[in-house]
Amino acid sequence: MDTTTSFRLVIADDHPLFRGALREAMSRQFPAAELFEAGGFEELQALLERESDLDLILLDLTMPGVRGFSGLMYLRAQYPGIPVVVVSANEEAGVIRNCMEFGASGFIPKTSAVETMREAIAAVLEGRTWTPPDVDLSGGSDKETQALVARLATLTPQQVRVLMMLSEGLLNKQIAYELGVSEATVKAHVSAILQKLGVESRTQAVIAASKIEGGTWAQAAG
Repeated sequence: MDTTTSFRLVIADDHPLFRGALREAMSRQFPAAELFEAGGFEELQALLERESDLDLILLDLTMPGVRGFSGLMYLRAQYPGIPVVVVSANEEAGVIRNCMEFGASGFIPKTSAVETMREAIAAVLEGRTWTPPDVDLSGGSDKETQALVARLATLTPQQVRVLMMLSEGLLNKQIAYELGVSEATVKAHVSAILQKLGVESRTQAVIAASKIEGGTWAQAAG
């Protein structure tokens, strides 16, 4: 890969020290790259609305403002043309598998050596996917989990945001205020979410979303 290419990369992580380490690693490999940082999901959303022609987003799963895989789900639905690489401390095979099923272009454990991170990012920028070679992803999820992942992947960006807020216990009027829409619009989104997930209540929707990663979605809400 030509290291003089001027890539535009986003580092989205709530830990300043890790963002700094990743920025230094990327700057050394791609000195002409333009790097952006976000410490929370709202900050990331604002950045994406301002900037265009971004080449890659490096996303932490547990940054403020996201629930479980919701950040990845939102980005893949709202910005399908921008590759997303998850950079996470959770290295479980099931989590990596779900990230890829939700449309991530790669998964980099935070424990990886700097050279490994560079190799992974270069691979994705070349149009390939990258996952840790020492993690066996061949097992696959059970059929119920696979079906739920497929259902969640059909949610629109706004429906993902509503589901995130449902997981926080917000009422329809509170969600409407946060999103700047009417309560009727929120009710329509909730109805669509229930239909897509094949559940009958808001509580069941949140429980269903938490199942795909052993409750991480719900734990983040707490």
